Amino acid sequence: MRKIVLSVLLVSAVTFLFAQDEEQEKGFKKENLFTGGSITVSFYSGGSVLGGNPMFGYKLANWADAGISLNYVYSSSRDNVYLNDKFHQQVLGPGAFARLYPFRFLYLEGQFEHNFISQKYIDPYGAENKTKADANSLLVGGGIAQGRQPGSTTFFYISILVDVLKEPNSPYVNNVYDPSGGLLRTDLIPIIRAGVNIGLFQGKNKSNDNEQKGNGHRQPRSYGSL
Repeated sequence: MRKIVLSVLLVSAVTFLFAQDEEQEKGFKKENLFTGGSITVSFYSGGSVLGGNPMFGYKLANWADAGISLNYVYSSSRDNVYLNDKFHQQVLGPGAFARLYPFRFLYLEGQFEHNFISQKYIDPYGAENKTKADANSLLVGGGIAQGRQPGSTTFFYISILVDVLKEPNSPYVNNVYDPSGGLLRTDLIPIIRAGVNIGLFQGKNKSNDNEQKGNGHRQPRSYGSL
């Protein structure tokens, strides 16, 4: 019963959002392309996560963006299994993302990544152990878009995400081990990303805006009033 109710709510929300864009032109428009990226910063007790996330995407509608990304993350932590031990990890991998904007300045985000991981563990006596692995991550959360306007894909944003898959090799989790080295649990780490969307081929949009201002007709807005 719960799944049915959630499905009805989801369909209703999507129908409402499509209704907001019913007056938009259809077809591919190159001025809807954008690039940009973000930096990833997270600090927690005994560790840190730093990274970059360049992207390339397309504005599907005034309420939806989607695209592809490349992910690089460096993370380090200490006191993992024993006191004064150290763990370092480098991550590189492709991803795909989608954003939904219930309001012009507020969005929900989901990003799937498949990351290739290089790890190094240093025990308290200085002995090193190097391994390689890979892991899937599904980052979900939301953020704020500063300066996002109708007809433009250029703005600044900041988001908070968590990896709901919680795979132990993910760069976005904190693993807690018992004294024998066995995994006790995997904790979520809030990931803060701040970056910029840079619209491509925006000259056409500016020309169209000038033409619309000069023809004496007021153009309807496709956003809900805020």
